[in-house]
Amino acid sequence: MTVAEDSGLQIDALDGAPGVESARYGGPDASYQRKFTLIYDALRARGAEDRSARFVCALALASDDRILFEARASVAGCIAPAPKGDEGFGYDPIFFYPPFGCTLAEAGDRKSTISHRGQAFRALRAFLEGHRAGGVPG
Repeated sequence: MTVAEDSGLQIDALDGAPGVESARYGGPDASYQRKFTLIYDALRARGAEDRSARFVCALALASDDRILFEARASVAGCIAPAPKGDEGFGYDPIFFYPPFGCTLAEAGDRKSTISHRGQAFRALRAFLEGHRAGGVPG
C-alpha cells in the first residue's frame, strides 16, 4: 500500500493560485520570503480587497491499481496584511486564521488541532483502524 498526499495554498483573488504549484511558486529556488512578495504584489496588481484563502490537502491510499481511501481537508482563513510569526513553515506567516486571531506561524501548538494535513491523516487513521480487525481491503 502507498499513501500519497499533496497540499497547497489557494487564494480566491488569485484564482486559486498558488494551489498545486505552492511549493514551486516563483520558481524552484524561490524562498518563502520571495513567494510572499509575489503573492502580495499579485494581490495589489489585481486591486484585491478579498484576501480569502485556504490550505487544502488531498490524500489517497492505494494498493496495486486501486484507490482504497481518499480524503480532502481544508482550513479557511485569509492572507494577512504582512507576514507575522516565526513558528510553523511555508506559508504559515501570511495565513491569518480568524478563530485564533493570528497567523498560523503565531498559533503554536494550536495549529495541529486544525491543520489540513492533520485532518486528512486523522481521517486515514480512522479508516485504517476501522478495518484493523478484518484487515485493510487490498
